[in-house]
Amino acid sequence: MTESTLNIRRNKTALTVNEASEYTGIGRNNLRKLIAWEKIPVIRIGNKTLVRMEVLDRFLQENEGHNLKNRYEVIAV
Repeated sequence: MTESTLNIRRNKTALTVNEASEYTGIGRNNLRKLIAWEKIPVIRIGNKTLVRMEVLDRFLQENEGHNLKNRYEVIAV
């Protein structure tokens, strides 16, 4: 993990889409697509979208080995 990823993990329980992208390695656009497909639950505060870190960890674990660009292969959490 990079230094910034470690800092994110220490200080926050929910991440913006940009931070979640850096944390998981999933591109921002792909992450937004997964959210739109309702595969990853989010918290919306005005224009800001937050994803809980525990949700991201569970999502990655459940979808290990799956093609995240194919909405029918992705397991929702």
